[in-house]
Amino acid sequence: MYDVPYFKAGHEKEVLEFMQDHPFIVLCGAGKDLRPVATHIPVLFERRDEKLFLLAHAMKKQVHTRVYEENPNVLAIFYGPHTYVSASWYDKKTIASTWNYQAVHASGTLKFVDENGLRNILTRLTEKFENDPQSPALVDKMEKEYVDKMMQAIVGFEIEIMVVEHVFKLSQNRDEKSYDNIIEKLKQQDGDAKEIGELMEKRKAKV
Repeated sequence: MYDVPYFKAGHEKEVLEFMQDHPFIVLCGAGKDLRPVATHIPVLFERRDEKLFLLAHAMKKQVHTRVYEENPNVLAIFYGPHTYVSASWYDKKTIASTWNYQAVHASGTLKFVDENGLRNILTRLTEKFENDPQSPALVDKMEKEYVDKMMQAIVGFEIEIMVVEHVFKLSQNRDEKSYDNIIEKLKQQDGDAKEIGELMEKRKAKV
């Protein structure tokens, strides 16, 4: 990924908050044959002795699961909204159009957990994303027979994060007039474009 100083967050805390706000990741790996694989999964975060771990699960007997067994070195990609930015919005029109986005790449080592570890991950995942202690979808509220059967088809794992890299590319390299105009144009749109415009507006004091 890009390593450009002005496309960086102001503080490490901001990067971690972005990761936590976007927990549905792309997990990438490569097996012995070096063929790349990727899967899309939600993750939990855990700190242990200043180390960061991601906790998750996946189906057994899948290509990506076998690859993670062969090679524990993986890359977790966190991403948020993204949008096209037209050069016609710049004060100086001769600069190329671009794409604004935020992304974090966290590389580390994957380790599979035992049955108790898997049950703990499932319990915490449902607690986190249900966000309702009375929800019948919580693992603790489900029939044990069903949960036990479901667990036979999946495997839990944790990833110790070794390196975190990021790009927060939000037109920080544009002049103030262009920056303001980009915000105005993006906020006139819907979806990701509007969200990026609002984010740029909030971050203006940091640019």
